[in-house]
Amino acid sequence: MSTASDLSFYLRPGGGLHGRLQVPGDKSISHRAVMLGAIADGVTRISGFLEGADSLATLGAFRAMGVPIEGPDGGQVHIAGVGLRGLRAPRSDLDLGNSGTSMRLLAGLLAGQRFATTLVGDPSLSKRPMRRVTEPLVRMGARIETTEPSTAPLRITPVAALRPISYALPVASAQVKSCLLLAGLYAAGETCVTEPAPIRDHTERMLTAFGHPVRRAGSRVCITGGGRLSACRLDIPGDISSAAFFLVGASIAPGSDLTLEHVGVNPTRLGVLNILRAMGADIQLTNPRDAGGESVADVRVRAAPLQGIVIPRDQVPLAIDEFPALFIAAACARGETLLTGAEELRVKESDRIRVMAEGLTVLGVEIKPRADGISIRGGDYGGGRVDSGGDHRVAMAFAMAALRAGAPLEIRDCANVNTSFPGFADLAAGVGLGIEEQWT
Repeated sequence: MSTASDLSFYLRPGGGLHGRLQVPGDKSISHRAVMLGAIADGVTRISGFLEGADSLATLGAFRAMGVPIEGPDGGQVHIAGVGLRGLRAPRSDLDLGNSGTSMRLLAGLLAGQRFATTLVGDPSLSKRPMRRVTEPLVRMGARIETTEPSTAPLRITPVAALRPISYALPVASAQVKSCLLLAGLYAAGETCVTEPAPIRDHTERMLTAFGHPVRRAGSRVCITGGGRLSACRLDIPGDISSAAFFLVGASIAPGSDLTLEHVGVNPTRLGVLNILRAMGADIQLTNPRDAGGESVADVRVRAAPLQGIVIPRDQVPLAIDEFPALFIAAACARGETLLTGAEELRVKESDRIRVMAEGLTVLGVEIKPRADGISIRGGDYGGGRVDSGGDHRVAMAFAMAALRAGAPLEIRDCANVNTSFPGFADLAAGVGLGIEEQWT
């Protein structure tokens, strides 16, 4: 049986990207659609659901807690919600695989339940920091046990009631904000979260779609506990984090002209577009529309000469998941690109600064890692064997690097690409990337 380290990508150097494609549904929105649909009243009908391992882990957790779910079938999921207090104790630990979003958001939603649960994950997830959610949840009165370094498993014990709090996020984290808003559904009173910088707001938008009021005043977001959520229809747009690899690939490969259809362009997720445009990328948004409270558009990108920049710090939280792809853009840009204020990259599925720096060094790119970022001097580079560290976004980023490589490229440990982008290699090959998969 294959394991997470058995898949490698083999890439031919050069080529370009042409045509039209649609990337899979947004992972962040898919998670939240399942969570809110499960505790709503009525049947929530979802289209465009991401059938990747991470969002399937969320789906499995709610099935284990007694929620009737049909699908996924071609991106269609029907959830018969059990209401705010209708979840049941699972018979065993909830295994969330590699999904940090599942674990952190579920910690908040389950902290107010009347039964005990234990959240576990794979070795990578079990190393990621959880104090950022457990500390404010404990302030709300939750009882949560972790390992000594505050990592999974998370053992959640029921309490009589949660207390509402006002909490200022020490770092810009949509996962922590969402965790506390979900816990706030079970607190008696108003729970408020203050953001240090604008961060993705999918949870607030979706709560509104389910009929639960959310109050925003500047950087402060508040929710009042109790009430009810009403089932709705949700059309999940394509994930801009998945689109980012193709935006970079088409920007750096001479002659490329690619259109990505039905991409989510939520204003709190546009950092990757803003940064690429600042570097000189030729990106146009067409056919703008609304899908279930989320902004959607088609995105056309054509090859353009890129210039190194100092990445504005206010764009960092808006592009935190897209930096592996942006590092490849920087490696192809004229001059130096400097990123600072991105300590969060150290605690993703891998230490993305370290793993990307190691891979870029293999290719011969001039880089200088920093504690909170990296400097990259663009230019010609070669090929070689790169280890993704089991990180799906690192693997896909280096796949796009082949478009400008001077020699073939092998990327190791790529199976986790299926957590966010099932079918990536076939879709990429269909628009011109010279990629082959090999299981060993």
